[in-house]
Amino acid sequence: MAKTFTEELKKLQNNFISMGVDVNEEIYQATKLFLSSNHPDKNIVSKQDKNVNQKEVNLEEQALNLIALQQPVANDFREIICILKASSDLERIGDHAASIANEAVHLKAVIQDPDVERIITQMSLKVRTMLESFLNSYYHNDSYESKVIAQEDILVDKYFVQARKLIMQEAEEHDLAIDALYNYLRVIRLLERIGDHIVNLTEWVLYRNSGELVELNPGKIEPDLVRRDLEKNGNNGLIENKDSK
Repeated sequence: MAKTFTEELKKLQNNFISMGVDVNEEIYQATKLFLSSNHPDKNIVSKQDKNVNQKEVNLEEQALNLIALQQPVANDFREIICILKASSDLERIGDHAASIANEAVHLKAVIQDPDVERIITQMSLKVRTMLESFLNSYYHNDSYESKVIAQEDILVDKYFVQARKLIMQEAEEHDLAIDALYNYLRVIRLLERIGDHIVNLTEWVLYRNSGELVELNPGKIEPDLVRRDLEKNGNNGLIENKDSK
């Protein structure tokens, strides 16, 4: 019985990591689609999102079966709860990625702005790096690394502030089309929310180890300090010239 439970729990862990890898690829494909100069085909991202949704359903069934049939002890029970809760955040990230892909269809009918899109590229790269680091911290059960990843969300927020300011400037100074304005604002908000969900993921790693729910989102821990930091640095030197993958 113990051997069977250990094997099934390992399968659950591996399936969770696989879901995370798929979600990270979905973010990449969605951003690539949004920034593409070609006419977008969102079917790739749509199929990926359906796959992610099915994986969440499968994980939930596996997890509930383990709880019902094996009656796990405290540590193993926390592990299963961690996966149940974290898979929900992964599914939401996938939904946000699918929404980014949907915005691509609308953007192609209007003029695009290369400066705004450079920031979007960096936001996408950052959240994907954070998610990859989270999966590594989960695999190694590294609470310290999870805390470090959560702090990196402040950079995502800075990109968001910088992009929003630039979008509004472009709208005023260069008559950025209203449709493009909406598309860009929608996408940077979705990427910012993805960053918040990744912070949620890191919190579940801490719960897995300690049994305590610890708030790691910088904007909730020290909102005034974060707000001042964003106001001071949100528009300073964040655009980098790197490939998006």
